[in-house]
Amino acid sequence: MGEAKRRRDLGLPPRQTSGQARDLSPRVVRWLPLTRQQARSFMTWTSRGAWAGIGLLVAAWLVVRFVGPALGWWTLQG
Repeated sequence: MGEAKRRRDLGLPPRQTSGQARDLSPRVVRWLPLTRQQARSFMTWTSRGAWAGIGLLVAAWLVVRFVGPALGWWTLQG
């Protein structure tokens, strides 16, 4: 006999799942399965990703402009 049938026959409530708690925050748009908490989390992660990209771009520019020529890897023209 399955666990759900056994619990039903004994009059017990359904077993609580061990996964994450369900997000009960309101949806951004009723027909879109995206809650406000998920939208906030998305904005947080994309902002972190954007700043990481900016940091990598600055680091690459510093290598190309200063480190490479200083170590003799290449020379700048102009």
